[in-house]
Amino acid sequence: GGSSLYPLPMDPDIELPVESRPFASYGSALHIALPQAPRAGQLLTLLIDYEAGEGPGVCWLSPEQTAGKQKPYMYTQGQAVLNRSFFPCFDTPSVKFTYSATVKVPEGFTAVMSATTWEKQKDNTFVFKMSQPIPSYLIALVVGDIVSADVGPRSRVWAEPCLIEAAKKEYDGVIEEFLVVGEKLFGPYVWGRYDILFMPPSFPFGGMENPCLTFVTPCLLAGDRSLVDVIIHEISHSWFGNLVTNATWGEFWLNEGFTMYAQRRISTEVYGLPYTCLEAATGRALLRQHMDATGEEHPLNKLRVVIEPGVNPDDTYNETPYEKGYCFVSYLAHLVGNQSKFDAFLQAYVNRFKFQSITADDTLGFFLEYFPELKEKGVDSIPGFEFDRWLNTPGWPPYLPDLSPGQQLMRPADELAELWAADGLNMEAIEAVDITGWRTYQLVYFLDQVLQKSPLPEGNVKRLSKMYPKISKAQNAELRLRWCQIVLKNNLEAEYSKVKDFLHSQVCSRAVVAVPRRSEGLWCQRDRGWLLLLIVPQHGLGWKSP
Repeated sequence: GGSSLYPLPMDPDIELPVESRPFASYGSALHIALPQAPRAGQLLTLLIDYEAGEGPGVCWLSPEQTAGKQKPYMYTQGQAVLNRSFFPCFDTPSVKFTYSATVKVPEGFTAVMSATTWEKQKDNTFVFKMSQPIPSYLIALVVGDIVSADVGPRSRVWAEPCLIEAAKKEYDGVIEEFLVVGEKLFGPYVWGRYDILFMPPSFPFGGMENPCLTFVTPCLLAGDRSLVDVIIHEISHSWFGNLVTNATWGEFWLNEGFTMYAQRRISTEVYGLPYTCLEAATGRALLRQHMDATGEEHPLNKLRVVIEPGVNPDDTYNETPYEKGYCFVSYLAHLVGNQSKFDAFLQAYVNRFKFQSITADDTLGFFLEYFPELKEKGVDSIPGFEFDRWLNTPGWPPYLPDLSPGQQLMRPADELAELWAADGLNMEAIEAVDITGWRTYQLVYFLDQVLQKSPLPEGNVKRLSKMYPKISKAQNAELRLRWCQIVLKNNLEAEYSKVKDFLHSQVCSRAVVAVPRRSEGLWCQRDRGWLLLLIVPQHGLGWKSP
């Protein structure tokens, strides 16, 4: 829409010349001519009158795309550079600011934002204030038929009315436990509240760490708390990403590598080292899959990515900043050689750079300053492990943290998968393995092994399904996804309906890609990967994970 700008409080009646100039395929630049050049440090106030409607950062859902199917829904998604379609801003993580907002919505709807305080006023108007400086990508707004329930002293869950009881039951008392461990490890939680908003089924992400109000997929409502640990990643962003932020999207690993490390530290404290190592092994397998698909030498497989002007940072998104970043942070911990000393460093790092946007040079410079004895040893230039190589050379991480404690959970899963892949099933040996105590990632690992060995001998999957209703009838989305893949790979027609049900529950508007007329196909985005489920009439069903 049109924009008119005023310098305030000097002369509110003067309208300034405004020009919209080309910038990139994903936005334009707003140029404002000031009456005189501002002095350094001068406070400048501009009033911008604008309209926002359709745009990649503002998502409008029809009632059919929600869980309740009754009312429309609107949400914003700012990361990485989409909030420029929501409001005029310096849409870069290098700039942080506080904000306030007044949102008027129709009767029967509620507005919520990523803000430290909010209140409802008359005429269904909501007033929000974020008192801590944040980058533009973390400002988020939702308007819908949503309600809330308290689940802890500083946490509540938000969801559509049909989901709120399930959300409360799943997360009651859980978030506070994770927050307390996070504070013990990384320092105070500075954002006041930590609320979770369960999005409609068509939300195409696992989670988005908007401060004070994390957006998550309703997939996390498994009914048995088997996926609550997924929220640890978003909680960890409260320190790494939201509080200490990468100054450029080319160094996204500063957000995600440190968050993966923090997530696994909290997980180790809560669930133990073997389980955390098993989860990390799953992440390493995803990195291997990504690098095999792209080629290790692909320029995006560096931690410091060169994003050319005009290239959308979202187009550079992949597994590398998460898992290679995690390996680099683990390498720094390995250099220190003492977990409690490295934990103390992370606290000092957060305290030193809180509310700032920084570069990898800032991070590594502080590391060497904090550990002068390591700087003296020249740990930044050990042949093959140079910090510069970590940052600027594509390829597999030079150092991999030891995940062998996870073997005590992997070994029984490997052995059980072998038993189910055999020509003649040894039911006595199979029944001797009790999986009732296995947590999600151990079951996921087992199913991944079964999938790799599929198709299994005739009849084996049918018996496996009957033997483990905990898996074949699971509501846990991670298990359902893999069970559907196994059903398809083994042509278990009796359970094709489960694939259809899963797709209906997950995809909605999520991501549908047209495939040739003779077949129907659905791309389904899961967390940080994509799955293509194909229903091909001539050939039964098949699956592909690109």
